Amino acid sequence: MLLYNVTLILEDTAAEEWLQWMQETHIPQVMDTGMFVSHRLLKVLDSPNEGVTYCAQYVAESLEKYNEYQSVFAPALQQDLNKRFENRFVAYRTLMEYVD
Repeated sequence: MLLYNVTLILEDTAAEEWLQWMQETHIPQVMDTGMFVSHRLLKVLDSPNEGVTYCAQYVAESLEKYNEYQSVFAPALQQDLNKRFENRFVAYRTLMEYVD
């Protein structure tokens, strides 16, 4: 099992709009791809960064599913994020493997 983590640091003025968009639009679209078995959305409370920081996490059963998501679905989904919130966020993406 793999955990795909997307950490976003948002400008204060974009945070509320982004959160609603994530919950109502983006996360359902990501889950509708069928590449992930679960997700969670977390708010970072002790971030050293300015703005508001969130982590969107998605669980994939295999590297093949993750790679398919990245090649087939991620470009359009990320483009939508970039267009809607242009210059109002920074994103960091990491892929992690469960140890136990």
